[in-house]
Amino acid sequence: MDEADFNALAEAELDRLERLLDACTAEIDYEVKPGGIVEIEFENGSKIIVNRHSAAREIWLAAKSGGFHFRPAEGRWVGTRDGADFYAVLSRCMSEQAGEAISLAG
Repeated sequence: MDEADFNALAEAELDRLERLLDACTAEIDYEVKPGGIVEIEFENGSKIIVNRHSAAREIWLAAKSGGFHFRPAEGRWVGTRDGADFYAVLSRCMSEQAGEAISLAG
């Protein structure tokens, strides 16, 4: 996959993430920043950062519990270490940082 194809795919996924965050009922704020960065902030001041990393052709997630990298595979984004679904990992991280159950269905 070339960089232009990756960027289009990643941008579409970040747009989907933005729609899911809009629909989320948890007490969160988020901001979309230039360069394909989504910053999610929780009431306790902690943050999760999601961004596209064009050089690696991955979407990266940084949370209190660690960093995670995802690659596109068969219509979804899967963890490079364990094959975990992006939205399952993001939901788990958000739940940990929010102190309440959060489920984003991608």
